[in-house]
Amino acid sequence: MTEEKNVKYIAKNRKARHDYTIVETIEAGISLLGSEVKSLREGKVTISDAYAEVSGGEIILKNLHISQYKMATRENHDPLRPRRLLLHKREIRKLFAKTEQKGMTLIPLAIYLKGNRVKIELAVAVGRKKYDKRDALAKADAAKKIKQAMKKDY
Repeated sequence: MTEEKNVKYIAKNRKARHDYTIVETIEAGISLLGSEVKSLREGKVTISDAYAEVSGGEIILKNLHISQYKMATRENHDPLRPRRLLLHKREIRKLFAKTEQKGMTLIPLAIYLKGNRVKIELAVAVGRKKYDKRDALAKADAAKKIKQAMKKDY
């Protein structure tokens, strides 16, 4: 992920790292309307149910809920409309090839402002089974206890 000073996170999908094993991440632009950008700047977005799919040579982000901007005109945006992600053709082809493999999907991890542009961190991921989730939690808990024990020794 980018470690620049002008990056301001709007929303993170914490549930994604629990429910999926992340294989690869990529940064993409997102095609938005003006009222959507204003609503995003206020932080009125739900990213947890969103996913992306490749269709017609484009990557479309679906189920991303951006609330309507209350100060907009009567031509306000639809909160759940599909939004196009902005990537190069070769990146789209690469992601399409990966999602064709069994169990692979595209999910957003975070939405953030980079300068004045809205960017999205997209991940190629594999869904975890329930026992995999428990195993991951147990490993994280064990690592946390080891770290605490090491702190107490010093």
